Amino acid sequence: MTSNENRPTGPRRARLRTAAAAVATLLGATALATLPGTAGAAGELTVQYRTSATGATADQSEPWLKVKNTGPAALPLSEIRLRYYFKSDSAAASYTYACSWAVKGCANITGTFGTLANPTDTADRYLEIGFTSGAGSLAPGTDTGDMQLRFYQSSWQPLRQSDDYSFSATQTSYGDWTKVTATRSGSLVWGDAPAGNTPTDPPTTEPPTDPPGGSGTLWDDFSYGSYTDPAISAHGWSVRSNSGGPGVPGATWDPADVTFPSSGGTTVMNLKTSTNGTASGTKQTEVLTKATKFKNGTYAARVKFADAPTSGPDGDHLVQTFFTINDLKAPMADDYSEYDFEYLPNGGWGEPSSILYTTSWETYNPDPWVAVNQHTEGRQSYDGWHDLMLTIDNRAITYYVDGQLFGTHDAAYLPERPMSINFNQWLIDLDGQTSTTPRAYQEQVDYVLHAKDQVLTPAQVSAKVAAYRSAGTAFEDTVPAS
Repeated sequence: MTSNENRPTGPRRARLRTAAAAVATLLGATALATLPGTAGAAGELTVQYRTSATGATADQSEPWLKVKNTGPAALPLSEIRLRYYFKSDSAAASYTYACSWAVKGCANITGTFGTLANPTDTADRYLEIGFTSGAGSLAPGTDTGDMQLRFYQSSWQPLRQSDDYSFSATQTSYGDWTKVTATRSGSLVWGDAPAGNTPTDPPTTEPPTDPPGGSGTLWDDFSYGSYTDPAISAHGWSVRSNSGGPGVPGATWDPADVTFPSSGGTTVMNLKTSTNGTASGTKQTEVLTKATKFKNGTYAARVKFADAPTSGPDGDHLVQTFFTINDLKAPMADDYSEYDFEYLPNGGWGEPSSILYTTSWETYNPDPWVAVNQHTEGRQSYDGWHDLMLTIDNRAITYYVDGQLFGTHDAAYLPERPMSINFNQWLIDLDGQTSTTPRAYQEQVDYVLHAKDQVLTPAQVSAKVAAYRSAGTAFEDTVPAS
């Protein structure tokens, strides 16, 4: 972020809804194989269903589910996939998934949409529910508790659910429901799919890699020679040299500490930050786009965080980042926007040890410090390479780490104006390590990708990255100026 103040956990806006979960659209759908068979092996689990939206038509469908372990051993939920089958409202309709509340935590429950290989009169799509490792395991005889799930047309037009295979208007309390299927590690263990559509895992058809509706892409794998390479500026990047925040007052932003070494057979961007424990001896680094033209869509980067310095004593309150931001025109201006991945390997801002923040900003006042934001934290080490991804549409901001949902933030924090894309590494203060022995830290970036107005899945991002690299494309920018 741009301020020198400590990171707030201060007042947040009132929410209109409970915490939402992953936003997933039909664009990421997968098709199913055509396989015979109905019910799978009995005795491992049961799926229970109820609905709180009983109308023939509704603003959103609300399949609330529970999974119960009926077997003799612990049941790892990450091995389980559920499918709720429905009839689309039109061939072009797309849908959005959300989780209103869950005993296991909405962040541990994923939702994606798929298209049936053999459509029937009551089903041509499905909502697939999965679980992250954070959902844990079910002991014999226990269940997940409530999973209050919902989905709706992405256009927010009413949907018809009376013709949906898995729907029942009379199921207003939980009961076993065989019209929702469950697979475990790819084998059907509960329920009956619509005829000819027994689920497989993995699916036999890969998800699409280039969904329609986009209007520009930025791709850069940082194949440059040095910070003075004229291609850096020609490609729209600025290597910072001007003074100012964030970080230690009086520190230098040194462009010479941005280098492009080889790593794992490809060139990466290396951001070096160094200090001798004094402000004048502290050097920080930042690279950002000159244009502020990025708003809704998908942002992704592969970033290597580091817990330990490359030399010297450890312990500084370091911040390693990937973020998008615009300028604060006035204190508490309501058109300010910022969306951060910030990793603190040695803690800081009151945290005693490693923590990863994702933060969505509405606005702030630098003096006295007042912040309006929403954030999610991961209190663990993130040392090493990680795939960082966030999506912004007209409903939510969704963060992913290594393909897994990390946090979903509310519509109150959506951007009003376009932003730049930034990477920087800096020190919060000089309190974490008081030694005057020189030390240095590094953050590395393999690539950055932005797909304007496209909400991609992690699999689609991976496929686009692979396609660029297979084609030998080092840079592309077709995002129009704002």
